[in-house]
Amino acid sequence: MSIKRRFNLFLYYHFAIHLPASFKSGGRLARWLRYVLCKRIFKECGKHVNIEKGARFGAGINVCIGDNSGIGINADIPDGTRIGRNVMMGPNCFVVGMNHRFDRIDIPMNEQGYVKTAPLTIEDDCWIGRDVFITGARTIKKGTIVAARCVLTKDYPEYSIVGGNPSRLIRSRLVAESENSQK
Repeated sequence: MSIKRRFNLFLYYHFAIHLPASFKSGGRLARWLRYVLCKRIFKECGKHVNIEKGARFGAGINVCIGDNSGIGINADIPDGTRIGRNVMMGPNCFVVGMNHRFDRIDIPMNEQGYVKTAPLTIEDDCWIGRDVFITGARTIKKGTIVAARCVLTKDYPEYSIVGGNPSRLIRSRLVAESENSQK
């Protein structure tokens, strides 16, 4: 990692992460500053990206985020996450980036180390609700809505509405679209 990138990462985690949320007093300046720093940290950073107060993304060098997308207040995503265009993310979302190994029974689990999960991919035009917990390597397909407090345990088709613990398909947005077009 270059010295410039490390310096920007240092500024982000020691200063900008604590600045007000974008909708609070002073939030426009805070939002701009976090954006400028993340543009210099992330592998790819689109236009009009909103990185909110308290958002964590590891070293961030492999994070890609598209135009008009955001990382929510106090969200925690692992380095390597790919976020498409026009993605909304609510506060307190958490993505599991690694997990305990447990494949051997002759060694205690806390001595087996960790295994890193594959990166999270969030495709274009998704809405991730408040307090969503995403397990393992997931692909959140285009147009999907993940309801608040969902524990996302598997992948679903495009334009799904998903919720619950564990996650389940509530309905497809495509059905609603076809019903509206028939009226």
